[in-house]
Amino acid sequence: MLSENEIMDTANVYLATLETKIGEPLILPQELMIKKNYGIYFIYHSKRYWETKYWEEKLIGNAPFLVESNTGKIIEFGTARGIDYYIQEYEAGRYP
Repeated sequence: MLSENEIMDTANVYLATLETKIGEPLILPQELMIKKNYGIYFIYHSKRYWETKYWEEKLIGNAPFLVESNTGKIIEFGTARGIDYYIQEYEAGRYP
């Protein structure tokens, strides 16, 4: 089982790969993390948006993701619905 620090490290490595693809600095705001006994859900934003809150800086398609504490596996979710929906689906075993 991964510690919270190991989960954070995994999330930050994943975020770094997304930064490379997107081409701008990203941030994982701690106040948006959802901690569960099986892992942590993360919601990321562009660093510029998070610092300024300017709508023009907001990302499109920044899907939340989960880092499982048992495996370290990263599970990406969609953007069509709110995070609560994806949490319910995962907990019900209906999400890979």
